[in-house]
Order: sequence, then C-alpha cells, then structure tokens
Amino acid sequence: MRMPRRPALRLWSLLLAALAMLVFLSLCIGAASLFSGDGGWILMVSRLPRTAAALLAGAGLAVAGVVVQQVVQNRLVEPALTGTPEATMLGLLAVTLIAPGMSIAGKMLFAALSALVGMAGFLALAARVPRHDPMLLPIVGLVYGGILGAVATWAAWYTDLLQYLGVWRLGELSGVMQGRYEWLWGVAALTALLYLLADRITILGLGAAQARSLGLDYGQTRALGLVMVAALTALVLVTVGAFPFVGLVAPNLVSRWRGDDLRANLPLIAAGGGMLVLAADVIGRVLRYPYEIPAATVFSVFGAAVFLWLLYAAPDQRRVRD
Repeated sequence: MRMPRRPALRLWSLLLAALAMLVFLSLCIGAASLFSGDGGWILMVSRLPRTAAALLAGAGLAVAGVVVQQVVQNRLVEPALTGTPEATMLGLLAVTLIAPGMSIAGKMLFAALSALVGMAGFLALAARVPRHDPMLLPIVGLVYGGILGAVATWAAWYTDLLQYLGVWRLGELSGVMQGRYEWLWGVAALTALLYLLADRITILGLGAAQARSLGLDYGQTRALGLVMVAALTALVLVTVGAFPFVGLVAPNLVSRWRGDDLRANLPLIAAGGGMLVLAADVIGRVLRYPYEIPAATVFSVFGAAVFLWLLYAAPDQRRVRD
C-alpha cells in the first residue's frame, strides 16, 4: 500500500533537509579553510568532487545490494558478502601485471568481468545451499569471499603489489579530486536503468518458477541484473575502494520501513545509501580532526551492528520459496 501523498511529501522534505545538511558539512569540514585565499579552488577541485563521490558510491552499492537480494531471494546478502569485491581485486591485480598501461576504461571493463565471474561462482555455491535457514547463505558468502581475498593477498604479496591491494580494500575518499572520480557518474545512469527495470527485478525475487509463470524471461533478466551489479561494484571499487555493508543496510532499512514495492523504494534506497556513506565520511573527518578515519572503517562499525541485528531477526522474516 502506498503512503498518502502528504506524508510522502513530508518524508521527502525531511530527506532533502538531511541531505542538504550532510552536503553542507562535507563541503565545510577539512584541514584547509574555505575562507583562505585558495578556498574557491579547494571547493571546486576537492570538496565538491569528494561529496559527489560519496553520494554516488553509496547509491550504487545500495542499488546493487537490492538487486543481489532479489536474485538470490535472501535479504541478508549484498555484493560484499558474495565475493564480488575480492574477485574484482583479483581482476585488477591481473590487469596491473599483464597490461599496466591500460586505460581506466579498460581496467573498469576488466574489473567488471572479474566481478561477474566471482558472482557466478557465488551463485553456483548458492544453488547448493539449503534455503530453510536464511543465515547460511551469507556465511557461505563470507567464506567464499575470504578464500578469494586470501588468494588476492598472496598474489599481491608475491608480485609486490600489496600497496595496490590495500588501496582497493580500504574505501576512503581523501584522494578524490576533480578528474579522478567522474567514472562514478555511470552509477547514476545504471541506477536510472534499474529503476526502469524495477518491476522485472521484483518479479525476479519471486523465484524462477513463478517468474516464468508471469511471463518473465527469468534467465535474461537475471543475467542483466548481475551484469549491472558487476558494473556498479567495479565502478565503485576502482574509484574509491570497497565499502562493505552498504548494499545490506540501505535496502533492509527501507524495506522494513516502507514494504516491498521496489519501484517506489528504489529512489529511497539509492538516496539512503548515498547519505549513509556521506555521513560516514563526515564522521571520519571529525573524530580525529584534522586527521581522517576512512569512511569504510566508520561505516563498517555501523553496518556490522545492523548485520548482527538482521541475523537475530532473520528467523522472523518471511521467506519466499520457489
């Protein structure tokens, strides 16, 4: 059931007010003052790109999370719990060794293909996991991601590329500047496309048999959704690094509050993911000012607490089966 028009307008007004406050704080907080002689240059070259990168990265990961949850029919799963970031890092390590001079676009494409292969491996494992307990699948994903991460660490150590791996693993926004984040605007395009496909993604979450009975090309829609998730993950990881739990927290909070209407919820999920990452970045800049704590570290504390709460509440969730 849709919310009445007036409460919905009030909701969006509150969200816009909170977003405006976060953007204002993000633009103002930093070691350098905006009121100095270089304030305008700092604002345009560093603060605005950093704020936009946080919002886009959070929105992309949140939207990717809801697609993965529909595909595997489990609300406790997100890209970071499917081995996708680790597979992307392996791909980036490979392309760094094979073709270090490759363009950013080429590296993005290779990273997306690696993410897709890693996700395919997780889905192969998921098909063999019993569905009676929703907690089993994220545990399998953690183990699978841990194995891929161990392989990536060994490969990086053997090839003297541990520093690169550390940058990709640690999601932080201090290095974002004009000219070094623009690929993230692809997140906005992919999110808009997913909004157009929202009804199909919703049907996808009913399972293969019911989706086909409703006339959906299940295999094609599933493949398209996973390709978009791989592209979103690669865009974020290559540009700003890995941010765990964003794709888990934002969709679950919105669905518990607003229900399961994906078309109505998708803008809220994207906005919520962006605001959460931006808030984590602002907090990381304030806690040890003028030093910074990476935004991914700050968010991981909050995300882990929400994940444990979701695990505790999992037995009470409604389970959709084929």
